[in-house]
Amino acid sequence: MMPIRVVAIPTEVAEAVRATMRAPGYGHPAHVEVGTDAAPCRHCLRLIASGVDRRILFTYDRFAATESLPLPGPVFVHADECLRYAEDAGFPDELRASPRTLEGYARGRRLLGQEYVTDGKMEAVIEQLFGRPEVDYIHVNSTTAGCYTFRIERRDRPILAPVK
Repeated sequence: MMPIRVVAIPTEVAEAVRATMRAPGYGHPAHVEVGTDAAPCRHCLRLIASGVDRRILFTYDRFAATESLPLPGPVFVHADECLRYAEDAGFPDELRASPRTLEGYARGRRLLGQEYVTDGKMEAVIEQLFGRPEVDYIHVNSTTAGCYTFRIERRDRPILAPVK
C-alpha cells in the first residue's frame, strides 16, 4: 500500500467549537447531546459511545483551507477533549465496520471517482483511486448518513503541511 496521510479535522477547529459552541466560519450555533448512535468523532476518528458520551454537532466545510468553493455539512466531535487521530496511523479500524463512500478529487474540487466499500477493505479502493495520478485527495464519507468523515492524502503529495 502506498503511504497515506489520514487527515482529521484540525485540533484548532475542535477546540474552537467546544469553547464557543459555534460553527467555524459560519457562526451557526452548535448542539450538544448524549449520542444516540455510534457516530465517529471527526477529530479523533473514534466512535462516540451511544448513550454515554456527549457530542457536539456543528456545520463544517470539508473543503476548508483546501479549495475555494465550500461544501458545508453536519459533523460531530466529542464534547470533551480528545486527541487528534495520528496522520500516519492508516485507515481507522473502528470505522471499517460501517459502509463508507470514498470520493477521489483533483484540485479545484473536481470529483473524479466514487467508490462504495461495505466489507471494510479500504486499502484496495484507496490504491485504485490514487492509481489515477490526477487524484490529489480522497474524502471518506458515511454511506448511510452521507456526511463527511475525514480526508486521505498521498504522504508524498500533501494538500496542506502535515500536522506534527
